[in-house]
Amino acid sequence: MGIRVQACGDAHLANFGIFGSAERRLVFDINDFDETLPAPWEWDLKRLVTSVEICGRHLGLSEADRLVALRSTVRGYHQAMSRFSKMGNLDVWYAHLDVEELLQEHADYLNNAEKSALAATAGKAIKKTNSRAVEKFTETVDGELRVVSDPPLLILLRDLASYVISQETIVKVLGAYLARYRLTLPRESRSLIDQYTPQDMARKAVGVGSVGMRVWIIVLEGAAPNDSLVLQLKEATSSVLEPYAGQSEFLDHGRRVVEGQRAMQTAGDVLLGWARSPDEKGVIRDYCVRRLRDSKGSVDLERVDAYELSRFGSLCAWTLAHAHARTGDRHAIAGYLGKGAGIDNALCEFAQAYADQNKVDYQLFLKTFDDVR
Repeated sequence: MGIRVQACGDAHLANFGIFGSAERRLVFDINDFDETLPAPWEWDLKRLVTSVEICGRHLGLSEADRLVALRSTVRGYHQAMSRFSKMGNLDVWYAHLDVEELLQEHADYLNNAEKSALAATAGKAIKKTNSRAVEKFTETVDGELRVVSDPPLLILLRDLASYVISQETIVKVLGAYLARYRLTLPRESRSLIDQYTPQDMARKAVGVGSVGMRVWIIVLEGAAPNDSLVLQLKEATSSVLEPYAGQSEFLDHGRRVVEGQRAMQTAGDVLLGWARSPDEKGVIRDYCVRRLRDSKGSVDLERVDAYELSRFGSLCAWTLAHAHARTGDRHAIAGYLGKGAGIDNALCEFAQAYADQNKVDYQLFLKTFDDVR
């Protein structure tokens, strides 16, 4: 319909989850912004409902159960956008899904399995902190903090070079990274990062969706041995939406990701920023910088049942609608959705047809893979 929002660009079920806010509360929100770009709001919603259908098929759910989950997801977006259109700008901006409040408010109609699943996810998120990252990825050598070598998953900067790098050189390299990154932070966050001293750096292997991307971790030491920090620098390249929605206004793709995340998320990382740096061949690389493992948790989609998939889809839909309401014309979107079920039915049919195409594409991929082996 020609209305753009700050789109996630990859709004499938697995890219929603729990993380810690600056106030150290657990909130539910979108957690992946690699492809974010101003784009039509419909694209995100189509991606979300299609992922619900594909997830349901993967779980072996019946067509009837999958349709219930699809309708719940689309209705969740539809109803949420309708409510946001009646709210004031500030109320929309500050609305969020607090996990503790979610458990309390929905306690009456969450079944025991749902309560246990949500509590377990929240529990894992609480434990998955930056402090745990420090414990896992670092060790003390001769009184100094170092990254633990664990090739091929974690390769030290000094081991990547063909010559020995002194500690002084490593600190100098890290200082150059951090100086560029520091300028992208709000003033109060600059004061915070200035209290840390860089110690070591390593290249880190990442998940399936980011294979081939350069990812680094930097270890910094604070005022005491138990006051250390691990930052992750993840390479950012052009968004998959750009050929269809136009180029980003930002030349730096790290900034594109960060600006999009700040606009869409209700509670972001206070140390979220970006940096540009040449690689070993002199090619300029863009990076998004954040704290590693900041109380993050995700729902295990391999273990949900039909009812839980339906509820989770609705939760993700509210979250997506909120991000779109913050960054686009919520009144026009709500008006377009209307009061009937026409758009809901159309989106469900789209998801089913796209999931069929997804299956055909996957079979072609497998055949091609077999042919070239």
